[in-house]
Amino acid sequence: MVKRYELSAVQWRRICDILPGKAGDRGRCGEDNRLFVNGVLWVLRSGAHWHDLPERYGKWKTVHKRFTRWSKAGIWEKVFEHLIDDPDNTYVMLDSTLVRAHQQAATGKGGTKIRLWGVPEAD
Repeated sequence: MVKRYELSAVQWRRICDILPGKAGDRGRCGEDNRLFVNGVLWVLRSGAHWHDLPERYGKWKTVHKRFTRWSKAGIWEKVFEHLIDDPDNTYVMLDSTLVRAHQQAATGKGGTKIRLWGVPEAD
């Protein structure tokens, strides 16, 4: 049984060969790419902070650092480009109710206009 937010075996087989860190790749091998990807999906789909990542996925800081490296290297774009052709791509979607705006986003474009004391207004 697949845990909530995790990839099924079929979904994992679709992307496992295009991810870096496999045996035979140059550089360091990832300890467990599937566990890492599931950890990233847990954070993104749950809307939780990285430091709330369950311990079964590893240290949150390590997962976050690896996520950032993969983002900068374009790995996630490559994964999504590979998956976009799938007619049943429900695992790629995120629920928009999880997207939250920062509390300061409510002030509108340009933020509030604050006038400094003692500075004359411009005409």
